[in-house]
Amino acid sequence: MLCCLVALLALAQPAHAGVANAPGANLEVSLITYGPGETYWERFGHDAIELRDTVSGEAYNFNYGVFDFDESGFLLNFARGRMHYLMDAAPTRLDVDWYVRAGRSVTRQRLDFTPEQASALRDFLLWNLRPENARYDYDYYVDNCTTRVRDALDRALGGVIEAQLTARPGGMTYREQTVRLMSAQPWLMLLLDLGLGPYADRPLNAWQESFLPSVLSQQVASVRLAGPQGTRPLVTTTELVAPNRLDTPPATAPDLRLPLALAGLALAVVLLLARRFWPPGFTLLGALYLLFAGVAGIGLLILWLLTTHHAAWANANLLLFNPLALILLPSTWRARRGLPASRLADIVLLLQLFALLAAVLLHLLPGTVQQNQPWLLFAMPVWLAMAWALRRGRHHPL
Repeated sequence: MLCCLVALLALAQPAHAGVANAPGANLEVSLITYGPGETYWERFGHDAIELRDTVSGEAYNFNYGVFDFDESGFLLNFARGRMHYLMDAAPTRLDVDWYVRAGRSVTRQRLDFTPEQASALRDFLLWNLRPENARYDYDYYVDNCTTRVRDALDRALGGVIEAQLTARPGGMTYREQTVRLMSAQPWLMLLLDLGLGPYADRPLNAWQESFLPSVLSQQVASVRLAGPQGTRPLVTTTELVAPNRLDTPPATAPDLRLPLALAGLALAVVLLLARRFWPPGFTLLGALYLLFAGVAGIGLLILWLLTTHHAAWANANLLLFNPLALILLPSTWRARRGLPASRLADIVLLLQLFALLAAVLLHLLPGTVQQNQPWLLFAMPVWLAMAWALRRGRHHPL
């Protein structure tokens, strides 16, 4: 909040002409897009609105990507999906220099704003920068640092951007974009893919997909403005201020079906071989899988029932990984002694196999939204192997 206040006071100084009090005819509006960084929260990239006074040369970047680790209850709010972000402003030179030193690309797209539109945008940004207006409730996909930039530009242009982008289909879903951008951290990528529900697989239009800085930059470049001489492009010039020096994300999302299918098949074969030739190994591997399935199920339930992470609600992966798996843990120790599963374990195994069948049928039904084929292909052979291995031999009472 102090940063916002300092920036506001700096912009509001009346002693010299600058961004805060320049006439609209002297204001130059640009969209600044920063490439992805190395840290996981930087993988989606970032952007800002630059306002430049062409007379004094003063330039400020306005962005909506500030969060405070020291905020009271930050980690709890983060876990519950109730994150609070802030708007901030900084001199363009300082802002851009930081990203250049970090090795991230910087692209400036100058936008064709009329003096009235530029002045209206400046006034809105200054209003939004006030401490009482700077905070907002963050959402990964529908209300983030890029959608706020997009909406501010669209507001000043009278809705032109939304009208044109809404009419265009998007290129990827929320899931595909997330997996693509997080592919540099495979374990985090898999964790996010497992936790995303059907919300993340809905078809998007270009307006919705512009939650990403790179997509917004591409889409803005194709927006046309109406004028007395016909239409003209919104973007007048594009300048690569600094090239990218980091590894860039792939252009398309990796297909996880084959890797996870092979992983599931390999684990199933190892479990079956260990059950026959190395019972202690089966106990260890089986217990680890059941522990993973149970803990993952608990996590998915918490995301659905106790948080506002709506992208994780109603996750069909709960049919594959759920807390019932924890009940089967004692059965792996019985298997080590050559004993079959108990009657309770038999019931749980039967329920899990029915859940597995339901997950397959649900995926095959027309109109199914959630694309969780990779996890289906992983879980099916493993659960079938676990069921066979745990139910060998004659039944014993509880």
